[in-house]
Amino acid sequence: MARIAVVGGNGQIARHLHPLLVAAGHTPVALVRTLAYAPDLEALGAEVRELDIENSTTRHYTDALTGVEAVVFAAGGGPDGKIERKRTVDLGGALGTIAGAREAGVRRVVQISAIGVDQPVPDDTEPVWKEYVAAKRDADKALRASGLDWTIIRPGGLTDDPPTGSVTLASEVERSTVTRADVAAVVAVCLGDARSIGRQWELVNGPTPIAEAVATAE
Repeated sequence: MARIAVVGGNGQIARHLHPLLVAAGHTPVALVRTLAYAPDLEALGAEVRELDIENSTTRHYTDALTGVEAVVFAAGGGPDGKIERKRTVDLGGALGTIAGAREAGVRRVVQISAIGVDQPVPDDTEPVWKEYVAAKRDADKALRASGLDWTIIRPGGLTDDPPTGSVTLASEVERSTVTRADVAAVVAVCLGDARSIGRQWELVNGPTPIAEAVATAE
């Protein structure tokens, strides 16, 4: 089976994703800022490599992605916190992943984005949120133009509730929430479904079992 790198490999969605990849027979490769995270991630079945996405060149990304067959971009500076991290993490990390994947010969990329980021934001939007939306939008645009075999998943509001196993997945959906565990499950299914290549889908919890949702989403 495949070795699948996860950028932002210590994140909350990534921690749900690693065991799912292992269960599917893959080897997750968690790319993390510090190897201090290694024991916890290895316990989830992941191989661990160091990649500080805010302080890395294309060569660092290329080295980290060498020997893998696919990569999931699951890193994020979050919708709050320091405004500059939206550009260095959410956009810079995505651009570095795209460049590194090309250099390493990795064609398959699944990127976790955010719902509605192509829509204009109100003038009175908080600056941090405005920058977050812009970073996610620009990262998605770059991946769509990359020539790689891409899938973009745009979740609604993320929750830590238990997985439901059921979602609504489409090019546009009504804004709602989705569990991080269900986002990870959708990513895992997309990695095994060539139909998802070249597709950009918004994602919230809903009535459709995940495998069926990926197989039928428009």
